[in-house]
Amino acid sequence: MREGETGGGKTASRRTLTRDAVVASICGFVVVFMVGASYAAVPFYNWFCRATGFNGTTQVATSAPSDAPLARKIAVRFDANVGPGLPWKFEPEQNEIEVRIGEVVTVFYTVINQAARATTGVAAYNVAPLTVGAYFQKINCFCFTEQTMGPGEKREMPVVFYVDPQLAKDSENDALKAITLSYTFYPVRDPAPKPLAAGEGDKRKGNL
Repeated sequence: MREGETGGGKTASRRTLTRDAVVASICGFVVVFMVGASYAAVPFYNWFCRATGFNGTTQVATSAPSDAPLARKIAVRFDANVGPGLPWKFEPEQNEIEVRIGEVVTVFYTVINQAARATTGVAAYNVAPLTVGAYFQKINCFCFTEQTMGPGEKREMPVVFYVDPQLAKDSENDALKAITLSYTFYPVRDPAPKPLAAGEGDKRKGNL
């Protein structure tokens, strides 16, 4: 083999190794970027759903609508579920009501802890059809707040809401007849500790 050919082969090998190293570096960067983006996407996704009603996420209102309710009525159905490992009985007091669009309504869910010990759960929710989430406005509800129930305790939990009158201006919902509000309670394994009241703190100090 001639000397020139040997040198050319070595040069080609170096180029191949360099190219492979560059490709590997780029792939590594992409992997790191995607992992970081996946963590950042979680809060962004939650914010996006709350802001747009995407995936059936309802909106949070601070007050009732300023205009009078519309004449158009719509049925609102209520669904209740309990995740595995939570010994609760959870159900709506009414399965369905008919409301005027823009009318502020209060409904109640009933929860019973069927265990002989205190248990804690937290509720998540959505509405169906999913595209209606942007128009379902909740003024008050028990979702995303840890609920600790004593042994055998029964509790009524209110939900205050209205259907945004902007729904009537959305032509895609002209044929909409019913909305389903669904809650699911999930168990909380390690509930957040409650702060002691001033009297309890003094009493504990006195026993030391």
